[in-house]
Amino acid sequence: MKFKKLIQSNSWLSVETILLHLYPNEDKNLSGYRKVFEKLLYMHPEDSDIIIAVAHQKDDFDGEEYVDVSGKYANPKNEEEEFSLAIEFTPWNKWLGMEISPESLLHFSELEIISHCLYEMTFIGFEEKEIQEELKSIEKSIEDYKNMTDEEKKANTTSLEELM
Repeated sequence: MKFKKLIQSNSWLSVETILLHLYPNEDKNLSGYRKVFEKLLYMHPEDSDIIIAVAHQKDDFDGEEYVDVSGKYANPKNEEEEFSLAIEFTPWNKWLGMEISPESLLHFSELEIISHCLYEMTFIGFEEKEIQEELKSIEKSIEDYKNMTDEEKKANTTSLEELM
């Protein structure tokens, strides 16, 4: 099932209830989530070879459990494409064209999947323009770092040991 179909098959009021149950601290952002949900209803999906995977995970650092939303290639062409993908910066029309993994549909309800996806999609903000600007800023920082000399890199970074 594609994410667009999931969105169209459920009402905002049902999603809101589950979203608040899963993310109780997000009550202050409900109007933002509602606006995104409503935008998704009217957006045209773009086909994608990425599958949305929603899974329970355990943090390696503190052992805390959380739900991870990531992407994976439907038909990986090489070993690198076997790894999961961060998809929070993906344009929303591409999210809509993604299939939901069978494992996700097995372990989560449709409303839980929508709620977790909305949370992931809006992690940076509730406007696509804002999200894409943040992505450009990150890409520029990476490019700036790559263009630094070794001396500049050393002067402008902090090691983990120094941070601790």
